[in-house]
Amino acid sequence: MTISISEREEAIRAEARLLGFDACRFARADAPWPASERLAEYIAAGRHGEMDWMETTAERRAHPTAMWPGARSAVVLGMNYGPEHDALAVLGEPDRGAISVYAQGDDYHELIKKRLKALARWMQARYGGELKVFVDTAPLMEKPLAERAGLGWQGRHTNLVSREFGSWLFLGSILTELELTPDPAGEETCGSCRACLDACPTGAFPAPFQLDARRCISYLTIELKGPIPREFRPLLGNRIYGCDDCLAVCPWNKFASRAREQALHAREALKAPALVELARLDDAAFRALFAKNPVKRIGRDSFVRNVLYAVGNSGRPALAAEARRLLDDPAPVVRGAAVWALSRLLSPAEFEALRAARAPAEADLAVAQEWRLAQPVPAL
Repeated sequence: MTISISEREEAIRAEARLLGFDACRFARADAPWPASERLAEYIAAGRHGEMDWMETTAERRAHPTAMWPGARSAVVLGMNYGPEHDALAVLGEPDRGAISVYAQGDDYHELIKKRLKALARWMQARYGGELKVFVDTAPLMEKPLAERAGLGWQGRHTNLVSREFGSWLFLGSILTELELTPDPAGEETCGSCRACLDACPTGAFPAPFQLDARRCISYLTIELKGPIPREFRPLLGNRIYGCDDCLAVCPWNKFASRAREQALHAREALKAPALVELARLDDAAFRALFAKNPVKRIGRDSFVRNVLYAVGNSGRPALAAEARRLLDDPAPVVRGAAVWALSRLLSPAEFEALRAARAPAEADLAVAQEWRLAQPVPAL
């Protein structure tokens, strides 16, 4: 019996739904790809910051077929991770840490990859043909591909926006030799709305539909190693891993529903964790708290660095004891962040006395510079 293309596509959509995906659409993988020009301009402007992998993989990102010339179609899948709570409410609790919604549950990379592989095995068994599976750790430009497939459009904040799920979609793709009829591409429907641009605490959008990662809190707290530039530290507030501001204010979120996948629901311990507890994490406790969670990838030292910047922004002098204790931490990046936090929480006289006592013994050049550059301010 001959299976029509439309029947095949509907069968794939149905199987994807059974596997837990909330959206499944199709695009040509071998069509012209203007996104590569935007990527080249982005890298040439240095807006990728220290994410050198973007530059080293630029040729493979230039087109979906650059990694696999045999690809004819793309199956683009979305999984809703819409929160059940106000993602920005924690910003009003300065003694607690704000972790991005996507990182409050299990690691979506592993969850989606397993489902993608299951769908790929099903497709190959039923229809044959070679295929390859991709999540966002691979050099495939998933958001332009999702826009081409009609899952949504890249909004002014450069993230994908969906009419059904707002800004809360995880993406994955399967490239295949199969000829699948493409769905209509997504059409940008932001209108004159600037909510996402105006919400950014650090001004990371030099223009609509453009992002400078070097100013983005998600980049600063996740990708950047070493100290975060001093100009951005006060702007972090209590954001200790990622930033949801531009996503959470999108008006299209009013159509988003709560994630149906239990593994993507926020863990109670990560919705609004107390800074005092996070500052006390050693490596073992950090790994235990963030088991099966994406935060674990940045490591304890970078995470506690972020926590200390939030401590410094908290206006809670009682937290100074935690920062003072971490002046003896083995990690220079932690000690340096502790210096900055104390400069914000102690009185100028207290901080100057501490600087006189501790700075001369600091052997690490970066931490010694933190002591020199710190400008104590009265406790908020």
